[in-house]
Amino acid sequence: MKLMSFRHADRESFGAVVDDDVIDLSGPSGSPTLAEFIAGDSYAEREALVAQGNPIPLAEVTYLPVIPRPEKIVASVRNYMDHHQEALASGLKRELSDFPPIFLRVWRSQVAHEGAIIRPNVSETLDWEGELAVIIGPGGRDIPVESAWEHVAGYSIYNDASVREFQFHAKQIAAGKNFESTGGFGPWMVTADEIEPGRELKLETRLNDEVVQTGNTGQMIFGIPQLINYASTIFTLAPGDVIITGTPSGVGFSRKPQRYMKPGDVVEVEIEAIGILRNPIEAQK
Repeated sequence: MKLMSFRHADRESFGAVVDDDVIDLSGPSGSPTLAEFIAGDSYAEREALVAQGNPIPLAEVTYLPVIPRPEKIVASVRNYMDHHQEALASGLKRELSDFPPIFLRVWRSQVAHEGAIIRPNVSETLDWEGELAVIIGPGGRDIPVESAWEHVAGYSIYNDASVREFQFHAKQIAAGKNFESTGGFGPWMVTADEIEPGRELKLETRLNDEVVQTGNTGQMIFGIPQLINYASTIFTLAPGDVIITGTPSGVGFSRKPQRYMKPGDVVEVEIEAIGILRNPIEAQK
């Protein structure tokens, strides 16, 4: 099942995508947000709720980030070997670690499917990073690797866009990852029962229809269970938390000459079995 958050008639809601409609589930489920829905008892009855829900044409709604205001967005750094190697070739001195390198994004940095990714006025180094996003269902602390899949509610697509100039101001990278409206997230989440745990999914990023990244989630250095285990060692994972799992090679920073997204561009990230996340690029007003 595909679940999404949206705005319709000046009201935020969530629902299930069925053909060209979204079935509004906020009423029959009793949950005001998708994060609360996947945490509640009604989530197990979602197929029955779809039959009770109100269908709205997708063309009439405004997409919101899949989880509009997650408590935490945990992002993995250099989690594909080919991306790690291209960073080294570009002159970045980063060693592989025994533990997943992570940072946190804030929810205000997110933008929905079809929403504009904003290039800030202070920099022209806005780079693309297509990634698989994991949405947490049942939360927990110190989650063992062996049971980590039980905590996955579903999967989505993320463009973890980076303002490279600010990313390299210091040895931490969070500054370049948290500009407002730079993290594309959508269009929906595909529930975990639709994708077998550990299935390798093809990922492709396109800039103005040109393929700039091609990868496979099986190339991750630290897999989804390891990321969930490590993150939950540090803090309690909550329903609706998002883990973005790293990007393959092909980013603009590592190209010769370097290439970045600019106003007027359109970037798409497509992941097998999930869909296509599409965002135009606009300048900061």
